[in-house]
Amino acid sequence: MRAEDLDRASPLPLYHQVKQLLLARVRAEDLGPGSRVPGDHELCRTLAVSRSVVRQALAELETEGVVERVKGRGTFVARPRTSEHLVDRLTGLHEEMTARGSRVTSVVRRQEVVPADGHVAAALRLEAGAPVLVLERLRHVDGEPWVLTTTHLPADVAPDLVGEDFAEQSLYALLARHGVVLTHGRRSVEAVAATDEAAAALAVRPGEPLLVLRSTSWSGDRPVEVFVALHRGDRSRFEVDLERESPGAGVVVTPAPAEGEVRP
Repeated sequence: MRAEDLDRASPLPLYHQVKQLLLARVRAEDLGPGSRVPGDHELCRTLAVSRSVVRQALAELETEGVVERVKGRGTFVARPRTSEHLVDRLTGLHEEMTARGSRVTSVVRRQEVVPADGHVAAALRLEAGAPVLVLERLRHVDGEPWVLTTTHLPADVAPDLVGEDFAEQSLYALLARHGVVLTHGRRSVEAVAATDEAAAALAVRPGEPLLVLRSTSWSGDRPVEVFVALHRGDRSRFEVDLERESPGAGVVVTPAPAEGEVRP
């Protein structure tokens, strides 16, 4: 890329032209995820533009998921985020990724029956101290650490689960084999900064963004599972399908009474 590549008489803003040049370079050189691309100082020098122009171009590319900027290291082609429908559908990571042709494996960090603390007991509608199975898994997608999940289930829901091997098995599939069918649930997503422990497990830096998925699932009228899942923010993107009701749907409008009319 050279300064001559920019048309300074064009009505297109310079930052937009810089952005298009970078996009063209990524595509022409077939740069893969993690490949270095020119950063602020290099672009300012080679294109003879101000830093504000370069920053705006890179900011838009970062927002669009084309590049990622790592403080102290440089600018790189971003790794694609995988779209997941774990928020609007009662599916698990194993089902979601297997359907895409990916392999999900787990390192089981904890698998034992423990007394439920107050929060877990309330979520599962149990007495505090009631036995629950806690299952903590570091889950990998195609060999890469992806999500750190801690799940609690009432111990009597599926007593044999405490002895199951979860390295490559789906929890939801195992529950179904035990006759436990999940019927509905409630999930929420929020962003947090990675703690030292979570960062070490997920191979990210402390303070980097994680997406926290919290979930409670029911079988009929009984809550049978609660989990907290820490997803890598640079790998995951949650998608929700939306529908807009037609104007006035579900609204009953009662005409005003005519003059002199009395209604019960």
